[in-house]
Amino acid sequence: MPSVHVIQGDITELSVDAIVNAANTTLRGGGGVDGAIHRAAGPELVQECITLEGCPTGEAKITRGHNLPARHVIHTVGPVWNGGRRGEDALLANCYRNSLSLAAQHGLKSIAFPAISTGAYGFPMDRAAEIAAMTVAEFLVGDSTIDRIMFICFDRTALEVFSSTARRHLAGFLHCDS
Repeated sequence: MPSVHVIQGDITELSVDAIVNAANTTLRGGGGVDGAIHRAAGPELVQECITLEGCPTGEAKITRGHNLPARHVIHTVGPVWNGGRRGEDALLANCYRNSLSLAAQHGLKSIAFPAISTGAYGFPMDRAAEIAAMTVAEFLVGDSTIDRIMFICFDRTALEVFSSTARRHLAGFLHCDS
């Protein structure tokens, strides 16, 4: 049975099949999680990303992990928060859904997500956690190809919000480390 974990840590240090990058549409690196992943992966990641010719908001694309412990990076572009009036919820759900689908298509068994769009893009943490947990729960009901899904929280605040939300929506899958 698949398991869900919520932990505080550095996503660039995880030895999993794929980490998810909260990327920008160019896929060429930026700030926050995106910048950290690009720095840790090395310049080869940007070179591979150039061949992907960008990524629209809500979609996902995959690359090798290069110098990361993770075998792959799944790049997804989260929405910028505009007060919820421009389809931000649906776009964020698509980030999680498309990343999970891409991982399953590639036969990956473990995937780690950051709190997509909650940094510089300003998505409210509580709302983002609800969308993430509900989308993962929906995926797990219909697909059991991925054995381990992780939410990696950068700080204590995100950890508390994602842990609480996961207990409500993912209780049957939640592992005790959250």
